[in-house]
Amino acid sequence: MTTTSLVRAELARLTATPLARLAFIALMIVPLLYGGAYLWANRDPYAKLDQIPAAIVDLDAGATLDGDHVDYGEDVTKEAVDGGDFDWTTTDAADARSGVRNGTYDFVVTIPHDFSERLASARSDDPAQAELVLTTADTNSYLASTIAEQAGKTMRAAVTERVGKQAAKTLLVGLADVRDSLGDAVDGADQLASGTAKADRGAHELADGTSKLSSGAAELASGTADLPSQTQQLDSGAQQVASGASTLASGLASAQEQTAALPSQTQQLNAGAQQVAAGNERLADTVNSYSADVESLQPLDAQTLISGITDNLPEGVELTEEQQAALQSTVTDAVTRVNTAGASAKSTYESTKSSVDKLRDGSAQVAAGTSSLASAAPTLASGISSAATGASTLATGAAKVADGTSTLASAAPALSSGASQLATGAESADQGASSLASGLDELKTGSSKLAKSLDQGRTKIPASDASQREDQASVISDPVTVGDDNVAAASNYGAGLAPFFISLAAWIGMYALFLILKPISKRAITAVRKPLSVVLGGWLTPALLGLVQMVALFAIVRFALDLDVVHTAGTIGIMVLASMTFAAIIMALNVLLGSVGQFLGLVLMLVQLVTAGGTFPWQTLPGPLAALHFALPMTYSVDAIRQTMYGGNLGAAWSDAGVLLCWLLGALLVSYVVTARQTRSRTLRDLRPSLIG
Repeated sequence: MTTTSLVRAELARLTATPLARLAFIALMIVPLLYGGAYLWANRDPYAKLDQIPAAIVDLDAGATLDGDHVDYGEDVTKEAVDGGDFDWTTTDAADARSGVRNGTYDFVVTIPHDFSERLASARSDDPAQAELVLTTADTNSYLASTIAEQAGKTMRAAVTERVGKQAAKTLLVGLADVRDSLGDAVDGADQLASGTAKADRGAHELADGTSKLSSGAAELASGTADLPSQTQQLDSGAQQVASGASTLASGLASAQEQTAALPSQTQQLNAGAQQVAAGNERLADTVNSYSADVESLQPLDAQTLISGITDNLPEGVELTEEQQAALQSTVTDAVTRVNTAGASAKSTYESTKSSVDKLRDGSAQVAAGTSSLASAAPTLASGISSAATGASTLATGAAKVADGTSTLASAAPALSSGASQLATGAESADQGASSLASGLDELKTGSSKLAKSLDQGRTKIPASDASQREDQASVISDPVTVGDDNVAAASNYGAGLAPFFISLAAWIGMYALFLILKPISKRAITAVRKPLSVVLGGWLTPALLGLVQMVALFAIVRFALDLDVVHTAGTIGIMVLASMTFAAIIMALNVLLGSVGQFLGLVLMLVQLVTAGGTFPWQTLPGPLAALHFALPMTYSVDAIRQTMYGGNLGAAWSDAGVLLCWLLGALLVSYVVTARQTRSRTLRDLRPSLIG
């Protein structure tokens, strides 16, 4: 018996009777029903989410924002209902809660009464987070609850984008206003800097003027510092003149009284006259010695002095009315007293000088004429009387001169003190002007820096119009979009599950066929004694049937369900290779363990159901199951079909095919070893009935 005859014989056995044919056909379509029906049911469930019943309860009372009434709850409700993502029903809280409990609604979204108020509070001093309440019941559907959570997140993102866009627009408008205001501030700062520069130049000119004023006032104070002592000396001299004149008048009065005895005393008078002449000469010399000093005293002009002071003030600096009044009063009063005293003293001095000169000349004449005095006694007596009268007048004038010099001496300290105060004030004004100039220098620098900084700050705020601000607000409120750059994309949800359920269908198809197929022919083992031919004959029958199943299942997946397949030939090849590999594995289990091996095939399918990573990523599996992920063949069939179906890495698909081929050859090798042993000898275990049947 050849391998081909073994295959024909097994197929003939499967189709020998109508009941056998019916059983054969039923088992052949098991994987088609399993894979096709499951993928049909899950082809694209997300496209029918609009049939999921959901309720929305809007309790929002609205709020006032920038003077306008806003109702974000109404906006959210309208957007959700108009969007049609779910079968929305707008209802009240009581109906919504009862509807979730009895299954009328899969989930409910409730918008609280303070929803808008809390969103608007973001601009207040007490911001509060708004809330959307999601009510679900896993008794309706756990996946519906999961989908509801995603719907809640989508609604939250939409509200966040809208509110964020409004807030961003407000912020951008505020920044635009700030930029415009900064432009005005820059202009003002430039004007301030320009004005400060002018003020700085004026302050420096003021400082120069006050410096000159201080210097002149200091010279004035220095010049008047000795005035009190000089006027004191003048007063002392005038007092001596007055005293001498008084003494002269007294002497002449006594002489007048004694003229009665003049003739007898002529000789004595002549001697006295000589002495008087000498004394008058000394007196005249003394009085004349003050002539230059008295002549140097010129009257002061108060207005000229005040004009000199004010003319020395810096340009732009004016004395206040109080300062002008104080200066006018002080200078005028001092000058008046000085001029009055000086004029009086000068007049008195001139009168006294003239009298002294006359006295000197007269005494000289008296001395010259004393020799003839005796003979001219009556005339002499008359002259003495006249001299007494003149001496009295001289004494009176000298007294007036003394009074004037005394007044001048009294006023001189006040004039000197005023000049000193003027010098001190001028020095303070100079220091103040210097401080003002220094401060204005700093103000000039600071105002220039302020203008520059304001302009730099303004340029850092980008200029924008209303359209640009609208675009900017949109980007700020939703700054990130996720681009879809899937290098190997499944066309829909069903296509995403297809590799897993195709692999399961291939295993289930082989498992079902081995319920009626004989793994190996006992007769062939006994008759032929060619273990390789027997093994290949036993494997080729389910392998060929698996080929038919996989081609039919591919037709259902590609054409009936319209799932996209990138590499058609590669996908069919992997499906057929997986089916043949699973046939070899289940056959090896049957050959090695009999019906127990058939049962282990079912157990192995269940293990691979959870370890193949067909739905969730295998990394989410518990540790022991994750380790089995790489050990079992269905992992590689699922991955290979993904690579060929979605247009992924063909190198990985070839690698997966290599692993499946290793499993195929390994399973055939096990079957060959067991079959080879049975061709040589049988054991009691080989003859023992099956535990399962």
